[in-house]
Amino acid sequence: MEWSEAVAVLGGDPGAWPRLEARYAEPHRRYHTLTHAAAVARDSAWLAEGLGETDRAIVAVAAWTHDVVYDAKPGEDERASAAWAREALAGVAEAHVGRVEGLILATIGHDAPADDHLATALLDADLAVLGAPEEQYAAYARGVREEYAKYPDDVWCEGRIAVLERMLARELYRSEAARTRWASAAEKNLTAELTHWRRARDDHR
Repeated sequence: MEWSEAVAVLGGDPGAWPRLEARYAEPHRRYHTLTHAAAVARDSAWLAEGLGETDRAIVAVAAWTHDVVYDAKPGEDERASAAWAREALAGVAEAHVGRVEGLILATIGHDAPADDHLATALLDADLAVLGAPEEQYAAYARGVREEYAKYPDDVWCEGRIAVLERMLARELYRSEAARTRWASAAEKNLTAELTHWRRARDDHR
């Protein structure tokens, strides 16, 4: 669901779109661009097909805004994005605004109650890139590294290894549809990247 349609369904004014576009076009971004937000909106719409129109609109707005503030500061970015979404949804019912905020905040730890179908759609879509074809995954990994360029290679290497190990130690996707579509490729991609960074760490020692 496109931004304008989703906001209209919720009774809001979609006029914040130019500001949203400008945010995602910031020069320091490499992966967390409007292309990523659009992909999350598309994939979350697929995963949310069985939900009602209002719920699908809430998921869509959360998808478009979940990385609208991005300065490579995990936790801070999501909270700032949730606040941005609240401001952009002026005039929308508080229950809907609060739901959008909660979904964005759920992306901090990628966790939510098992029966939260809106969160399942958003969180699984946000990780769809992990199960992308090898070349697309490699572009994602390069992009994220460039966004964290302030960290030297040794610090990045240790941090990235920890992230990859955590992801491989848990079930990435909450829904059966997402697991069927992306889980196998995601495990392969993550394992290959983890192997790369472990070798890099050993070479530095």
